Amino acid sequence: MPSFSVTSVVGLALPLYLVTMASQNLSGLAVLKAAGYEPPAGPLIAVTGLVSLLTAPFNALTSNLAAISAAICTGPDVHPDPAERWKTGPFYALAYVVFALFGASLVAVFAVLPPSLILLVAGLGLLGALANALAIALKVEDKRIAGTVTFAVTASGVTFAGIGSAFWGLAAGLIVLALDRVKFR
Repeated sequence: MPSFSVTSVVGLALPLYLVTMASQNLSGLAVLKAAGYEPPAGPLIAVTGLVSLLTAPFNALTSNLAAISAAICTGPDVHPDPAERWKTGPFYALAYVVFALFGASLVAVFAVLPPSLILLVAGLGLLGALANALAIALKVEDKRIAGTVTFAVTASGVTFAGIGSAFWGLAAGLIVLALDRVKFR
């Protein structure tokens, strides 16, 4: 039986909230604004927070603006008229319902596939996102080395003191960036 504890709020709920706000809600708003929409940020965040509160007992604690889905649904390839792009939302909702209903069966299908095939498909699916992220990270010439170091350390998979490569990559990139700034002074 689930129970409330301060430890779970500090160790789980608060980090989930911060990650959701930073990685989904804020970037979701940015995607919508970049697509030419002017969403009312306050009411949107309030609604997603309320939905999260209502769905948390069913293990759906982070209802959010879904930045990746927003990016897919707001592009000109969805519909030439921006006022008609909202129609992609119900199709995504239907897909989520199908995944929810048949999730166990889908997991069973993936469980019998060779792991190398799953890695290949996942890698191919992420190539576009990786290329875009690298283009953004390496765009500014005086920050290229820091971006390259961040990527290399993160991709290395190094773990030190029980902390994974994502942290160490970010730390290494920030150190290189700081050293570059000191060098130019």
